[in-house]
Amino acid sequence: MSTVSKALDLLDLFGRTCPQIGLSEAARLSGLNKATCHRLLTDLANAGLLEQVGTSREYRLGPAVLHLAALREASVPALTAARPVLERLADSTGETAHVSLMIGGRLKSVDHAYSSRHTMRVMMSDTDDLPFHATASGLAVLAALPADQRAGLLAGTLARLTARTETDPARIAQRASEVRRLGYAESIGGFQADVHSLAVPLFGPQERCAGALAIAAPAARMTPATGRLIRAELIRAGQSITTQWGGVPPDDFSASWRRAA
Repeated sequence: MSTVSKALDLLDLFGRTCPQIGLSEAARLSGLNKATCHRLLTDLANAGLLEQVGTSREYRLGPAVLHLAALREASVPALTAARPVLERLADSTGETAHVSLMIGGRLKSVDHAYSSRHTMRVMMSDTDDLPFHATASGLAVLAALPADQRAGLLAGTLARLTARTETDPARIAQRASEVRRLGYAESIGGFQADVHSLAVPLFGPQERCAGALAIAAPAARMTPATGRLIRAELIRAGQSITTQWGGVPPDDFSASWRRAA
């Protein structure tokens, strides 16, 4: 692994539930020896990507991260474009809507919207990694990726997160093929036992899968009529975001969406 990759992996340790990390904890979580970890953390701090705070001198994300995020959003306003669509989707379905992006071979939740219709709702974090094999978002992305890339993401041991999590790569690949035929993915209790979710892939230029748009609802509230409503609204919203991102869906997804809408 290159020095740059190790440094980026250290940045990936930070999140809403882990906003500050000390040297020893960073070394433990990253698997790096303490001397190497200290050197990389120091380099990241010197570049403004991290900063040290408090008497314990723990690290947190630095101001350079905000600068880079602002530059990215100014030149490629993905979240700005998706936000109104996300809010309308949550309102029209009455459930939690969220968008995720492919970042460094991982699928990361980057924004969400809640409906005010129900007090009981699926809660999200904008820094969650979404497992490809266990979530509707992950299955939607797998279905939209080339077979070799999909196989790479399913290599190794897949975690069984609930009693309903599928961990057989061959069966997951079959499900991905079915998702491509239907135009949407569905997961019932694969990531959280009491959550039923549906998702569609999102595309950028050259038919490249950029991420996924999903609705997550308490499983007890997902009736057949609710499922039909969510599928139709989700497909319309996915098409809208893809268009606003300058994206083009592959022909088979376009056909599937026309049939399912």
